[in-house]
Amino acid sequence: MTSTPKSSPTRKTRIVCISDTHNQTPKLPKGDVLIHAGDLAKQGSRSELKKTVDWIERADFEAKIVIAGNHDITLDAPFYAKHGSSRKWPCPQNCEENRRLLTESASITYLENEAATIYLTAQNGPGTCFKVYGSPYTPNNREWAFRYQPGQYAARQLWDAMPADVDIVVTHTPPRGHRDTTVGGESSGCEVLLRALHRVRPMLSVFGHIHEGRGAERVRWKLEPLEDGRLTEGLEVWADPGAGSSKQSLLNLSAKRGRPLDNCSRLATCQTYDPELLLAPGGHLGVQPTDDSTTRSSLNESVAGEARGRAKVMLGGAIEYRQGVRSSETFGLGHEPDWGSGGRRETVMINAAFLGPHHLKKTFNKPIIVDVDLPVWRGRTGPDAERCIGD
Repeated sequence: MTSTPKSSPTRKTRIVCISDTHNQTPKLPKGDVLIHAGDLAKQGSRSELKKTVDWIERADFEAKIVIAGNHDITLDAPFYAKHGSSRKWPCPQNCEENRRLLTESASITYLENEAATIYLTAQNGPGTCFKVYGSPYTPNNREWAFRYQPGQYAARQLWDAMPADVDIVVTHTPPRGHRDTTVGGESSGCEVLLRALHRVRPMLSVFGHIHEGRGAERVRWKLEPLEDGRLTEGLEVWADPGAGSSKQSLLNLSAKRGRPLDNCSRLATCQTYDPELLLAPGGHLGVQPTDDSTTRSSLNESVAGEARGRAKVMLGGAIEYRQGVRSSETFGLGHEPDWGSGGRRETVMINAAFLGPHHLKKTFNKPIIVDVDLPVWRGRTGPDAERCIGD
């Protein structure tokens, strides 16, 4: 008989969400994690991308999660090879060099249809961890990058690959029916993505693309058999405290002065390890093995040998781990948790578009700040990690 793992302690973590900056480099509020959900540029030239990457790299966050969008054309090499000549470029573009601005950044976790587990390790940070999945693709028939046909086959190929244990999903496209209404009243999100989110039921779904859809809503999933086709049984629109005021656009989902989600990280109910174990033997990637015998004795030493992925120490203090195997194998779950009716019931959908609707010139939105409780990784449960941004 398999015993249910005890839940890890959680701590408030501040996530700053933004999307569709299109060459703008606004001042960002303080936080632990930055998420940019695509459209870094207007059309994705090297000069545009470098300007935005430099801005993100200067930002003071432990972890910075970035995906591309349909306007970041040179990051989609096959599309650029076929359609790039239809745009005017300031100079010849090298897609591989442009991609390296992001893929070789010392502080950016760039995701393109892949997942990463992030460990926040800064001494004065929350010491939490989460798993994030990111994809730049949008359903459209127009000549833009990272596109797929809205039909079911292409969409299912894309979104069926989303791991079942992710806590945060970052996409450029919205899911259909959630913050996706255009100025013409059309719901332009992806239905298949919505079904994938229902399957995964992450804590947060962060996206952009539809500028006029900026905002957030709390979705309560319908878990019983979907005989009537409905995936949700409740929806609550977020009232932005920053709208028309000098206040921040803060969405508090933490237990401290907030309204927690009826959801939790799957890392909270499985073994969470000191991320040093995910680094190469000898700590040559930047973190030296600890000499603390108490900490060392609390670690499962077999994880280092079994983890067949890539670990990287980020400049901001986080450790990024990209799995080469299913997370249940990598993190020693041994079984898929049975969430049942009391598991992951709610997801907050966040359209974080910074630019306002296209028909309105020079209108900008505030970044959306999310306070959410995430699991503390083992070894960071002591008093040295009590500080949280916003306390």
